Amino acid sequence: MTFRLPHSRRDEAPIPVPAIGLELRVRLPGAVSRGVCTIIETTNARGFGPPLHRHREVEVFHVLEGRYLFEVDGERFHADVGDVVAVPGGAARAFVNVTDRPARQFILILPALDAVAFFTGPAEVMAGGPADQTARQAFGRQWGVEFLGPPLAATG
Repeated sequence: MTFRLPHSRRDEAPIPVPAIGLELRVRLPGAVSRGVCTIIETTNARGFGPPLHRHREVEVFHVLEGRYLFEVDGERFHADVGDVVAVPGGAARAFVNVTDRPARQFILILPALDAVAFFTGPAEVMAGGPADQTARQAFGRQWGVEFLGPPLAATG
């Protein structure tokens, strides 16, 4: 397998999704890896993370800054700077930044997905605030994501 590696610059503009306290940069688009993987770098605001959800893609999280509370198939644990968390496809997952400042992760997604389209969609749907359950489920169906519950509480 070969693919062309682009130069992903640290000063590239992030994709903001303010309603869920997220900024992300696509470091390796899926098209470049020919569908093998996508790599993103995320910044989560204090107390923010995605709702409990599941999808077919494997995700490997490397914590770059801060501390996160993860839940994977009902098991909760903390991940600190330098920790790596691998979540298999099909597992129920959620995480939340439990620090008092922004936290960052480097995330490998296998197989690839169009991260720009995936994360731009919620930014548009939630421009006026968090999406209601109906809008969230409609978005999820388009991407093969099943939303199972609310985000984790930072004190959880």
